[in-house]
Amino acid sequence: MKKFILWALAFIITMAAAFYQRHTGPTYPKKLDITLNNKPYELNLVRSLALNEKPEVKLSITDSTIRAKIFYKRFRSEEEYQSADFSYKNITEGLFAPVPQQPAAGKIQYYLELTDSKGTHTYLKEKPVVIRFKGGVPSFILIPHILLMFTAMLFSTLAGLMSVIKYSLYKKYAVWTLILFIAGGMILGPIVQYFAFGDFWTGIPFGWDLTDNKTLIALIFWILAVYMNRKTDRPLYTAIAAFVLLLVFSIPHSLFGSELNYGSGQVTQGLIPFLF
Repeated sequence: MKKFILWALAFIITMAAAFYQRHTGPTYPKKLDITLNNKPYELNLVRSLALNEKPEVKLSITDSTIRAKIFYKRFRSEEEYQSADFSYKNITEGLFAPVPQQPAAGKIQYYLELTDSKGTHTYLKEKPVVIRFKGGVPSFILIPHILLMFTAMLFSTLAGLMSVIKYSLYKKYAVWTLILFIAGGMILGPIVQYFAFGDFWTGIPFGWDLTDNKTLIALIFWILAVYMNRKTDRPLYTAIAAFVLLLVFSIPHSLFGSELNYGSGQVTQGLIPFLF
């Protein structure tokens, strides 16, 4: 019964962390609640596009009397905004507007102008939405990466909970956590990064990519936890490693990630604004 409760708690915590990460990252669609012609709409504005996807922004608006326009320019540039009109491909699908495709790690920022029976309204001009472009990652690489990382997080949380109550199996799940984390985060992770942005590793010592660096930090803690428990029971190390992995796992994915500098033509990464 105790083991079942620990598994259930680990699963709930892992799912909660995954949900938080998924819904707070800079590439997750931005929600915009608006009212047009007295009808409320919840728009999901795209913030990530693969190079094998059609470069366009969709508005889930099915009122054919509404007119919409997008204003866009390259991110962090001094150039003037360009504009394009939204149009219907199919009235049931909504409005679509093209945006210029960028190289991998390139970004554009955009805001909207919508016109209904009450006039023209501008949205997000002061805080434009940013789209980051990335290369397509094959599903046979991406899916195992996601599954391995999720399972590693689950085993990590389970090992941490077991270590807190000094349940002897924490050592077994600690070892499995390290194995799965190396496979998912340090082997498949760089391959995913290469397909998406052309580099295997952009963390320390080559850059400041937050995703790579938080993976490295968690790995160091888990190597230490497994090593310190080889001959002697030291559950505190496992508890700390599990907490660190939970913490870094909760950081929005792609935060301070790869970005194309249009001036230099180089792909750079954001700085880590805090230490663990």
